[in-house]
Amino acid sequence: MSQDSTIRFGNRVANYAKYRPGYPDKVLDYLQHECHLTSESVIADIGSGTGIFTKLLLDRGYTVYAVEPNDSMRHEAEKQLKQLHGFYSVTGTAEDTSLPDKSANLIVCAQAFHWFNNAETKTEFKRILAPHGHVALIWNNRCIDADDFAIAYELLLKQQDGDYERINHQNLTEADFVTFYHGGKYKLVKFSNYQVFNFEQLAGRAFSSSYVPAEDTPEGHLFSIQLKAIFDQYQTNGTVMFRYDTEVYLGRL
Repeated sequence: MSQDSTIRFGNRVANYAKYRPGYPDKVLDYLQHECHLTSESVIADIGSGTGIFTKLLLDRGYTVYAVEPNDSMRHEAEKQLKQLHGFYSVTGTAEDTSLPDKSANLIVCAQAFHWFNNAETKTEFKRILAPHGHVALIWNNRCIDADDFAIAYELLLKQQDGDYERINHQNLTEADFVTFYHGGKYKLVKFSNYQVFNFEQLAGRAFSSSYVPAEDTPEGHLFSIQLKAIFDQYQTNGTVMFRYDTEVYLGRL
């Protein structure tokens, strides 16, 4: 996990926690069935951020070790989840989680693996994974051509001076997953997901992304004006929609 990836969301935490999408219940049902999870299962949520996926796991009664290097994001998760049974907040990285050997029945990485796809991560995951354990790599993959608004929003992102195309998780290829999973074997399933936004919510969702100019900069102000223009053009009854394919890659190491 590069130093840049561990700090880049520090000024995005409030928007991230409030406006990033959740995950369909069917994802949790799928993991429970495929990984034979029970109330005794221990799950390591690596790159847990503000705890969006962590909370879904806790709500199912699992013990969850939420490993997150970014202080601001980890503190936000602690604030939201500290009262929930089974929640353990851990300062650590994908390459150095500090978790005990063979302690996790399941490792999940929700919207995070593209930040730490490296050999050191695989070594660490193999160390902390219990026998017969699984690793689930999960993304909400925004459908960039779902409708005219989606196409216009994607174009707006590509027009920014940031590193949107470099860090996009869609840059991962089949070869990355074949290399990561044991014997190159894994399952990929997809579930439909969506968010509906008024303009304030859309702006919050956009500014939660590290590749969008910071909200309190001249570039961010210009981005907001451009975002409002496409919102006004494509809104229906005061809202627009993001459609996602929630992708779950599941296998063993």
